[in-house]
Parts: sequence; structure tokens; C-alpha cells
Amino acid sequence: MAKLVESVPNFSEGRRIDVVDKLAAAVERVPGAFLLDRTSDASHNRSVLTLAGEPAPILEALERTVAVAVAEIDMGKHTGEHPRIGAVDVVPFVPLAGASMADCIELARAFAERVADRFGIPVYMYGEAATSPARQRLADIRRGQYEGLRTQISETGREPDFGPARVHATAGAMAVGARPFLIAYNINLESRDLELAKRIARRIRESSGGLPRVQANGFWIEELDRAQVSMNLLDYRTTPLWLVWEAVRSEAAEDGVHLAESELIGLAPLGALVDVADHAGVSAHLSQTERLAGAAAFLKLRDFSPLQALELRLEAARRI
Repeated sequence: MAKLVESVPNFSEGRRIDVVDKLAAAVERVPGAFLLDRTSDASHNRSVLTLAGEPAPILEALERTVAVAVAEIDMGKHTGEHPRIGAVDVVPFVPLAGASMADCIELARAFAERVADRFGIPVYMYGEAATSPARQRLADIRRGQYEGLRTQISETGREPDFGPARVHATAGAMAVGARPFLIAYNINLESRDLELAKRIARRIRESSGGLPRVQANGFWIEELDRAQVSMNLLDYRTTPLWLVWEAVRSEAAEDGVHLAESELIGLAPLGALVDVADHAGVSAHLSQTERLAGAAAFLKLRDFSPLQALELRLEAARRI
């Protein structure tokens, strides 16, 4: 059985769509690397690509995107809401069918070494591929962001795992890791109150004693004219999507605020959406498409498509 892996590289560019087009094209030119999704956010000034395939083409496609990012993105000019340390800010490897976490750790380290050698970019290993417990969390690696890392990178304990102990002149640094499937999920409030969004984020995230395996922060989204609770769900089986929605709704209601909508950044496992349908009481006798539509309605998912389910998107991509 072939080993399939997913990678979800995050790039510090969400406003110049021509640059994002070049990043996507770099993936699409590699046979066997399937570009399943692309998402850009102008306020965060960040884009996310979702790739899946066998390890060799995925490594090739990722290396090509790094070449584009190095040529096109200058971190000295970058501004945005999302924490970041580099042009290619983070590259996770995620095991899918036939692949193990050990396989993804090996891929992450091989990719990190290739990138550091070819481009001279300092690379930090995180998640399951971290070289020490202090580097398992992305937030710890991103401490001080790009601006802080420029002066801290040569300090003891802040040196990279691969590459030089100095940031790349334009591309900054990079975090590369291995992890289970992560769902990037945002909830937009019917409010312009940024402090409320930050307060809700503090209450629901695991680090503050909230929901297990949930990371959260509050942001202002200018193009929507709303405050947003932005989250990473690190294990949807432990804390499902519907529970996150209901927890944020409950917290917002205490301040008399309703939830406007939610959105998936990239893809979610089919099982995560089926869980929502089950919780919402959507009949199991309906078609899969109808059940997913019911789940989307419960979460008020903006611009939802059934092809946001990873398995369905990959199946469609492999038929082309």
C-alpha cells in the first residue's frame, strides 16, 4: 500500500494574489503532488496550501514553493495579524493512509535539511519532530516573531536545528514539523469588539484551562468589519467542531453578542464534519452531501463545499 502524506505550508503573503498563484503553480507542476486547497487572508497577510500525495512528490513540490517564496516575499516589508517568523512560516507533515507519524518525522527532518542547505534558511523543528520539549509548540518557536528572532537567533537556546544562526535576508526563518491532522477554524462575531474576541479566546483555549487540544486567539478582520476568534483544533476527536462552536457561542452570549458565521481554513477530515451532523440531529438516512450541508448549516460555515472534506477532495483530485 502506498504511503500518503499531507502537508499544509503557510506562507506570509495573503494580499498579492499573483504571488499565491505562483506558489500554487509550483505544486501543480509536480506529478503526484495534489493541490487540494488554497486559502488567502488579507488581514492575516497569509496563505495556506493543502497538498497530499506520496512522500517524494510532496517533498519536491514543497521545495519548489520555498524557491518561489524566497524570490517573492520580503519579511522586512511584511505586516499582518498572524504571528510569523518567515516567508514560508511553517511546514507540517501529516500522516494519511499507509503512513505513520514516524514516517512524517523522517520526512520533516529530511526536508528541513534540504531547505537549510539549498536556501540558507534557519529551520526549527516542532511538534512530533521537535528536537526538545521546549520546541514542541509553535508559539514557543515564534516567540518575538520575525522581528524578535532577528536579534535572538544567535542566543543560546534560540539557535536553529538546521541552517545558519542568522535569519535569511528576505525569507527569515522556518518551522518544520510533524503532527496529527489539525483543523484551522475561525468564528466571526457579530461584533467589532476585538477585546471580546481575545477574551473569548483566552477562556476557551487549553493553555488557559479551556477546551482540550484547542489553541485560540482573537483578531480584527478588516475586510469583514468584525472581530474573530481564530483557532487550531489539534484533535477533533477530543474536542469536536460542534463543541468549539457551542463554547464560543456561549461565551459570546454572556456579552449579548451573536455569532455571525464560521469558516474552515483549508480542509477538515470527513469524520469531523460527520460528527457535527450527528450532533445536529441530521438524519443518517440522508445522502452524504445532504448530511454535510446540515453540518455546515449548524456551524454557519461560510462558502462551504463538500469538497472541504479531505477524503472527498483527494478522491476528486486523483480522478482528474
